[in-house]
Amino acid sequence: MRILHILDHGLPLQSGYTFRTRAILKAQEARGWQVAAVTGPRQGTSAQAVEAVDGLTFHRTAGPVPAGWRGEIGGVARYAGRIEAAVDAFRPDILHAHSPVLDALAALVVARRRKLPLVYEIRAFWEDAAVGNGTGREGSARYRATRALETWACRRADAVAVICEGLKTDLIGRGIDPAKLTVSPNGVDLGVFGTPVPRDAALAAELGLEGGEVIGFIGSFYDYEGLDDLIAAMPRLVAARPLARLLMVGGGPMEAALRAQAAASPVAAAIRFVGRVPHDQVERYYSLVDILAYPRKRMRLTDLVTPLKPLEAMAQRRLVAASDVGGHRELIRDGETGTLFPPDDPAALADALATLLDNRGQWDERRNKGRKFVEDERNWSSNIARYAPVYQRLIDVAPMDH
Repeated sequence: MRILHILDHGLPLQSGYTFRTRAILKAQEARGWQVAAVTGPRQGTSAQAVEAVDGLTFHRTAGPVPAGWRGEIGGVARYAGRIEAAVDAFRPDILHAHSPVLDALAALVVARRRKLPLVYEIRAFWEDAAVGNGTGREGSARYRATRALETWACRRADAVAVICEGLKTDLIGRGIDPAKLTVSPNGVDLGVFGTPVPRDAALAAELGLEGGEVIGFIGSFYDYEGLDDLIAAMPRLVAARPLARLLMVGGGPMEAALRAQAAASPVAAAIRFVGRVPHDQVERYYSLVDILAYPRKRMRLTDLVTPLKPLEAMAQRRLVAASDVGGHRELIRDGETGTLFPPDDPAALADALATLLDNRGQWDERRNKGRKFVEDERNWSSNIARYAPVYQRLIDVAPMDH
């Protein structure tokens, strides 16, 4: 089976999007399928039209995309031309487009022209992601237009995959046939991220975390992540647990505001920012953290979409505490694999973390259950099997004219 993946961006860029993509492609190759990918104009300038990264083949589309809707439409047309060239080179049996919806539009053009089946995979609704990133407003004309376009694309794709039940339920509410929908949940490549490294004492000393009870966040600093609530919770937490420390690893749009908030905190000395770190160094920072905190704010995006980071934390045998929003409830069983606390409430967050720190005797059992959940239900080597019946059904009915 030959699958051509159609992506907004991919390796060597690093993001949750590219890490999920890499996991999918590597797991499909391990299954014996042949895979290649096409990245869109947002990838940026590449030295070669086709390049290999981490053993994977990527066909590149010349960028960038001009601003505005006309630029987006022109980008879709250019992207469709590049996908068609990749079809000629790779001769796929199926196209697998990944959100945002512009990728599906470009793929639909080629799928119809070349009589290839198309799977469209949605990781988040583009309109809700814009609200979460602060670049859009719920209910605006652009929001409604993007939502309508997403629904239009789902009706025309041969099959639709989503990363969680929240997105599936929303699409069914829009009238999308449930028989077209498959849930392919976020997972962890345990071959890459499955063996926790020993505590890095030298790094702990370098960061001044020796002897501390370390709360950590490792990821992107977007507003919807609620990291302002995490910093606001620290004075109350330190009052209850004087050795509590907060380690912030990553960066993003909110970084400057969060650093300023931390500097103004009465417990500023208990908060450490280290910026972005190379992906191959992330495990060193996980090794220092007792509890990974995910205080996402409550909104459509966080209620509908499951994040990847809590799964990585469980795979690393770290304790997980997260806000009680829909996306987290799909991953975390409160009191069993993690702790859920009310969203948008720094005091409740501080109290939940203090309670976890107070009950160290329960940590090993909690860590074991979290790790087992990832191994049994969120491991990419088994997750990937969910695509097989979808692909096979579409290939069996597709006309043979590529």
